[in-house]
Amino acid sequence: MTESQISLFDNFKTGTMLIAGVDEVGRGPLAGPVVAAAVILDPENPIAGLKDSKKLTHEKRLFLRDEIKEKALAWATAWCTVEEIDDINILQASLLAMKRAVEKLEPAAEYAQIDGNKLPKLAIPAEAIVKGDSKVAAISAASILAKVERDLEMERLDAVYPGYGLAVHKGYPTAQHLSALKTLGVSEIHRRSYKPVREMLNNL
Repeated sequence: MTESQISLFDNFKTGTMLIAGVDEVGRGPLAGPVVAAAVILDPENPIAGLKDSKKLTHEKRLFLRDEIKEKALAWATAWCTVEEIDDINILQASLLAMKRAVEKLEPAAEYAQIDGNKLPKLAIPAEAIVKGDSKVAAISAASILAKVERDLEMERLDAVYPGYGLAVHKGYPTAQHLSALKTLGVSEIHRRSYKPVREMLNNL
């Protein structure tokens, strides 16, 4: 092992390694950004009730969001825009958003646990954990931060682009959203690389 690897190994053994949980929200929607978060929890300051953000009510997510920001050793969120999603595809945009979130952490993480089966390109060791948001507390915390931030952004965009119902469905392809797209057309915040939006543009 190199000296840095030995140091990381020692930190891991003693439980002092700074491990970030990382997750993203927003791969499926037809509109809006994909949002990622990274969280380093404090073992000395545990947070009760952390679980996959999809299994929590909006009110519970808001409560936990505040507690995570108060108690975590570090947390950060980051986005990829609609333009980036259309340019590099949603998988690469999700990985890039996660990379950006990890790189914003202060103090910096020494290791990352990523939800899913793909890894972003990081300067630190990392592992992918399928369904990590229901297995690892730090990933659950990251999923909560990402979900709340994206939901609030979609509510803000609803006021800028009224009529689509963004505050309700958060950009996902519901019947209401698809109907509004047919009536109102494609907006600036719709993902043109996604089939329902692309087909609508092709039919103009």
